[in-house]
Amino acid sequence: MSLAEDRRRVTFRLQALQVGAIVVFAILGMSFWFLQVIEHKRYEELAENNHQRTLALRAPRGVLLDRSGAVLVENRHSFTISIVREHSTDLPRTIRLLSQVAGLDPKQVEQSIERHRSEPAYRPTVIVEDASLAQVAAVRARRLESELPDIVVEEVPTRRYPADALAAHLFGYVGEANDSQVAGGAAQGAIIGQQGLEKAYNDLLMGVDGARVVVVNSLGREIRTLEEVAPVEGRRLQLTIDADMQRAAEDGFRHAGFNGAALVLDPRNGEVLTYVSLPAYDPNDFAVGIERAKWAALNSDQLRPLQNRVMQGRYSPGSIFKIVVATAALEEGLVDPDFRVTCNGGATFFGRYFKCHLKGGHGSVDMRHALEKSCNVYFYTLGNMLGVDKIHKWAEKLGMVGKTGIDLPNEQDSIVPSTEWKRKRTGEKWYAGETISVSIGQGQVAVTPASLAVMISTVANGGTRVTPHVIKAVDEGNGWKPVPAPAVADRVAFRPGTLAALHDGLWLAVNGAGTAGRARLPGRDVSGKTGTAQVISIQGRQAARNSGRDLRDHGWFVFFAPKDNPEVAGVIFGEHNEHGYLGAPIAKHLIETYFAKKEGKPLPVLTPAAKPEPRDTPDPDSPPVLTDSEVAAVAGAGSLAAPPLN
Repeated sequence: MSLAEDRRRVTFRLQALQVGAIVVFAILGMSFWFLQVIEHKRYEELAENNHQRTLALRAPRGVLLDRSGAVLVENRHSFTISIVREHSTDLPRTIRLLSQVAGLDPKQVEQSIERHRSEPAYRPTVIVEDASLAQVAAVRARRLESELPDIVVEEVPTRRYPADALAAHLFGYVGEANDSQVAGGAAQGAIIGQQGLEKAYNDLLMGVDGARVVVVNSLGREIRTLEEVAPVEGRRLQLTIDADMQRAAEDGFRHAGFNGAALVLDPRNGEVLTYVSLPAYDPNDFAVGIERAKWAALNSDQLRPLQNRVMQGRYSPGSIFKIVVATAALEEGLVDPDFRVTCNGGATFFGRYFKCHLKGGHGSVDMRHALEKSCNVYFYTLGNMLGVDKIHKWAEKLGMVGKTGIDLPNEQDSIVPSTEWKRKRTGEKWYAGETISVSIGQGQVAVTPASLAVMISTVANGGTRVTPHVIKAVDEGNGWKPVPAPAVADRVAFRPGTLAALHDGLWLAVNGAGTAGRARLPGRDVSGKTGTAQVISIQGRQAARNSGRDLRDHGWFVFFAPKDNPEVAGVIFGEHNEHGYLGAPIAKHLIETYFAKKEGKPLPVLTPAAKPEPRDTPDPDSPPVLTDSEVAAVAGAGSLAAPPLN
């Protein structure tokens, strides 16, 4: 080998060595830059946590009060037990020992750790929410013995709801932020509103968490506190709800012996006085993380306690809808209040005979007495004169189409059909014969109790469609600041005589020979209307008699008082209670409670429910038999309380 070749080899090797050295130092430089610049904060926190620990101090959520200042929802102190994975030298041992000491299932502890595996190791992972005093004492004793140095016991604020589940669906509940909420900006592990008011006003109620920085020794035991930033409590909210009326309503349902919904408003401004959905759940079960078995039981319960019936349940309104049809006929100028129809027990429209509830008929009746006696034939006739589009128009003006706009989440649309609605939904035209069933609130009409409360409030106050709302004032820390009422949704300038005819007819329904005498209250001029709606056709009921489902009719009662200057208006919905008039005593008790409070008198007390008096005549609101095709149409609109039978 020549000298030149040796030199070339040496030169090549030196160059390769130089390039390799440059590459190695470049990699080292980039690694140092990544660790010291990009990851600086992370490693600084890890280093600090070798001798310091930052503990979050959860902020209490804002307190909820009723319109008179009575506390409805507040906070209580509870304890959490957490594992700090960074300080655990033997995590399986810690899990095993903690499970023994605190009486836990090791598998569930492991699952809790796994769910939070992506979080920083120095952040405490909550294992036990709302730990018992016995658990806390046992864990703290073992910590003092240095057996569980990686366990942290913290005192935290926890939501406290009324023990009797009062207004459960109104308040909703809180829970740890789920994955979608974290993706939307919520902090990992944050307790936020999941339903009801807690969700709708979460930003106001949450407050700002604080922090405590402590020095710990090599075993993780706290030595001293370096710094503490106190949490800031969430804002207090004053609700429009009247706690005494709320209890009166829920007591009324319990005495009556059926479930359902009630929404009572101040028709002058839309303030919600009472909000009831039964059966309910206990929000306290969610405040500390609901058990899987209890959650599964709630979801599998055939009574559906998680459903907010006030604004998520859609049902046929039955004879309540006659108020809409009467309004439409008067406002369209097709009839006046003295327009009379002869009822002989039924009438034929488009080749089909439609029955009235009274076998012999009501004879010749005008508008006021047709409302009083709930004569089907009278409203069949008006519906046929109007057509479905005019009925839809006035249903919308009165608040029975779409959403009411109430300031709570997940409200369902109410449906009153029109020719355009059917064309878009099915691609078929509307047949005039379908309007006959619609005119008495059956067929494809599917509305929420909330929409009926708005409708009767609009009729009560003379044509102003208010927007229901549940917040009255907010305390920002400097005293109560009133929250302006939502804008009025619509105003209807009723024709002369329309309002008088409606009010007279509804007053007669309660105080005359009408259908709602159980709501009569001397001196209060209560006005109202009952309604009964089929859940399924007679043929369908026969086919489903062994299905185990409750197929009894639903009952309605809408009301306002006093007649000429209404201060309270609302709806009582009885799920499967068979008769609308059975809701009238609940409304009566509510009205009595309202005026007793206003006048400073003792609140009325319900006596044990008496067995309803037998009727000599059929239920005046009993709907005519629906055909299977009509029931199928209703089911398709989402209005049946239970899924349609196959």
